[in-house]
Amino acid sequence: MSEKNLSAVRVEHLTLESRHLKRTVKLDCYLPAEQTDLSDLHLLLVNDGQDLVTMRFEQILDDLYSNKHMQPIFCVGIHCSSDRKNEYGTARYLDYKGRGAKAGWYTRFILEELLPFIRHHFKVRSFIHKSFAGFSLGALSALDIVWNHPQEFYSAAVFSGSLWWRDKDQEDEDFDEDLHRIMHRQVKDGGYYPWLKFFFQVGTLDETNDRNNNGIIDAIDDTLALIRELSAKGYDTDLDIRYIELTDGRHDVPTWARAFPSYLQWVWGTDDANEPK
Repeated sequence: MSEKNLSAVRVEHLTLESRHLKRTVKLDCYLPAEQTDLSDLHLLLVNDGQDLVTMRFEQILDDLYSNKHMQPIFCVGIHCSSDRKNEYGTARYLDYKGRGAKAGWYTRFILEELLPFIRHHFKVRSFIHKSFAGFSLGALSALDIVWNHPQEFYSAAVFSGSLWWRDKDQEDEDFDEDLHRIMHRQVKDGGYYPWLKFFFQVGTLDETNDRNNNGIIDAIDDTLALIRELSAKGYDTDLDIRYIELTDGRHDVPTWARAFPSYLQWVWGTDDANEPK
């Protein structure tokens, strides 16, 4: 274990041997430097924790804390494995290529191994509430876990989410995006959990694909369609859902770094957020 100190943030690097995943999981824990009682904090889990290292997430937090733009939180970045396309995805359904085969085990890792480990290691009985964020396929994984375990979580943050994830090839004649996009179907068939909040970010240059030829890239189309499903379920698009479309935003870490402060300030802010453009 090693530590790195900033003026307002302390970073601890840990490892956890997972029985469910049969691998060593690297964890980066971002803690408020002056916070002693961690049970007074909110917990944020982030898939693809290695991307937080690339974006210098500790500096993002340090700037927000130092300027009193958000309340302190406990954040854990979970590094992905080399088998990312199987560990991430949707736990109950494989995609049309059979990917996501370990997503159920990854969910069990989060609930049965990671959360107990965090509470034990940092001597925290419980957190105020828990949230989950991710990027691309890791965002789909975070959303899938939150949606299917609403009793555990408060919010989900989806940065350039792989919401195209489907169980039938779009080239098949009977492909129907309303039926075969897995996350959309789960929301449509699921319940309504009034405490949940959802943050979505997409960049206008996230991709170039436009499978229905409507002039809107699939990344935006799929995200807006999921928001419509959430709205139909009962979620308020002003209070419960935040959507940010970044002009010239790409499917990359610098874009997600631009958007991350908006999510942090939306959920844990102490004043009005400055939205990236």
